[in-house]
Amino acid sequence: MTTAAVVRSTALFGLFALAACPKTPPVAAGESAFVYPSAPRGTVTDDYHGTVVADPYRWLENPDAPETRTWIEAENALFEGWVSQAMERAPLRARLEELWNYERFSSPMKVKDRYFYFRNDGLQNQSAMYVSEGIDGSPRVLLDPNALSADGTLSLTEYSVSDDARYLAYGVSDGGSDWMKFRIRDITTGNDLEETLEWVKFSNATWTPDGTGFYYGRYPAPANPLEEVNVDQKLYFHKVGTPQSADTLVYERPDHPDWGFEPHITEDGKTLVLSIWEGTAEKNRIYLQDLTKSGAAFVPLLDGFDAYYKFLGNEGTTFYFNTDIGAPRGKVIAIDLQKPAPDQWKTVIAEGSEPIESASLVGGQFILKQLKDAKSQVRFYDLSGKFVRELALPDLGTATGFQGKSTDNETFFTFESYTRPPATYRLDVSTGTASVFKASKLTFNPDDYTTEQVFYTSKDGTQVPMFLSYKKGLQKTGDTPTLLYGYGGFNIAITPGFKESNLLWMENGGIFAVANLRGGGEYGREWHEAGTLDRKQNVFDDFIGAAEWLIANGYTQSQRLAISGRSNGGLLVGAAITQRPDLFGAALPAVGVQDMLRYHQFTIGWAWASDYGRSDDPKMFPALHAYSPYHNVKHGTAYPPTLITTGDHDDRVVPAHSFKFAAALQHAQTGPNPIFIRIDTRAGHGAGKPTAMLIDETADIHAFLIRALKIRLGKR
Repeated sequence: MTTAAVVRSTALFGLFALAACPKTPPVAAGESAFVYPSAPRGTVTDDYHGTVVADPYRWLENPDAPETRTWIEAENALFEGWVSQAMERAPLRARLEELWNYERFSSPMKVKDRYFYFRNDGLQNQSAMYVSEGIDGSPRVLLDPNALSADGTLSLTEYSVSDDARYLAYGVSDGGSDWMKFRIRDITTGNDLEETLEWVKFSNATWTPDGTGFYYGRYPAPANPLEEVNVDQKLYFHKVGTPQSADTLVYERPDHPDWGFEPHITEDGKTLVLSIWEGTAEKNRIYLQDLTKSGAAFVPLLDGFDAYYKFLGNEGTTFYFNTDIGAPRGKVIAIDLQKPAPDQWKTVIAEGSEPIESASLVGGQFILKQLKDAKSQVRFYDLSGKFVRELALPDLGTATGFQGKSTDNETFFTFESYTRPPATYRLDVSTGTASVFKASKLTFNPDDYTTEQVFYTSKDGTQVPMFLSYKKGLQKTGDTPTLLYGYGGFNIAITPGFKESNLLWMENGGIFAVANLRGGGEYGREWHEAGTLDRKQNVFDDFIGAAEWLIANGYTQSQRLAISGRSNGGLLVGAAITQRPDLFGAALPAVGVQDMLRYHQFTIGWAWASDYGRSDDPKMFPALHAYSPYHNVKHGTAYPPTLITTGDHDDRVVPAHSFKFAAALQHAQTGPNPIFIRIDTRAGHGAGKPTAMLIDETADIHAFLIRALKIRLGKR
């Protein structure tokens, strides 16, 4: 153990001594231990294909209405009044601040002879962007988001460096919103140009090779930015030094208002590759525009929305794509633009047993990041598809990065695990030799912890993997506090990653468990689709199965088992506690989708229909109604202690989901278990949340868990 790890807050040593807290004052059967804020139940109903469904808290959908603001203030006051009495919160926060206070780096990006990367000194609210002249040059701050606002709630959300390394286009979000404003910074002087581009969301910026401007997508100005449905994105070209009003409309599809556009320009500068997306479905179209001909129209190359296609690079008229067409786990194909018919495509790298999570073309080689039972595996292939080598990784964990140009001889990647923070490596593509570029100095010893992977059987017989991380020497007593996390959606693979909050849990004796549920991308398209639409219940069954396995195998018991999930994972937790309220000792649904009948009527919610389906579809309504957490809260039920978290500026999963779910649970709850909601008033869905706010929120959550699971601070 390191010296820094020994010198810690003594009040936190042995946090999870398995002794009960002082008993809660007795509560009569069926009686709540709390007086919750007034939340009148309205009489609003909706008729879904002949089924009348009540929505008593429809009024909470308006976050700015006076009655909603009053309710928000009262709910925050209730939770703050309760958690402020927790003597554990102060030492928890102190230790979290120690754990958070280490230097962190991102993988560098090379443009010309300049290297760009992000660095956080430890407790900065936002990471700052640095640039150096050459790999060994002295780095200087190019953009510090901390200087943009006093409270750190303005954050950098998107950035793109021009090919000549002269300009930086960057997007800034206010209060965690998905909306961002693009600015342009002169990299040499560090000064911003005058123009500001507004109403940008879900868009990258792609520079022309001469650095005179870039392509980007924007929406029409909304009347209500935090709630209005996001449709009719258009592709524009912005010329440096001109106002946004002078931007050129490049492409629009008013006949398809749900389409969105992601532009890329080939390295030779000759072709604009437009990836067209529709919602969150892992299927897209590819259109091409010849930039060597003025006014050339976009020509469809892949126009069926039949599969996923990621442009990797080209050699003349041969274009390479990572795709899952005819290959649920992915493959790499080559399309000759002179012979683009599907029967002329060539498979360069065939589908393997491990799904391709991402691919890039760097230094004349394809770099494939694959998943081996939800952990990273990196392999190199030459342009003919011949296997070159596999990259040796430090541990069971996650590697990210591997970006660059086809002419680069180096690339960078970051590696992390559940017990090790990210370290950044420089990789020689030609030899496969990796060396540490930046590593953090830590206040704990990673070697004190371990991660194991187990497999359990879900309800229908499916084998599901789960990671268990804990302090070495853990004894299975059947009573260990355990925090189970899950997501299970949108083809997103949950792979090992480091979080300070999870380390706090583990360093004091707890188990951190992650179940790799169906609906995610851990095993390719089939695994994803097995947890979508009318098969969504599989995800909840997988999660419940993980909890039952932990109990049956002597790791924990229900009273010591907490569950956690964010966004789609918040839906997961909501469904779990409404289906099996007896199984869990505490629940942490964060920024969750809780109203499955109306989610598509707000902001970008319509885009999730590929995973969820919609209630206006008579075939999908019964499934959605059967598991929608808000609609399945039953009065008179003893739900586990629950802390719902959200942000009142969340314009992705609007806070109405959490508001309505909290009000419904509080109304229905019987017995002493608390139902709280913690509402950040300067935060959104989570991206860009300042470090100070993260530490405060985490301290509150852990103080809640200690009391909910009846754990007492003290010596073991």
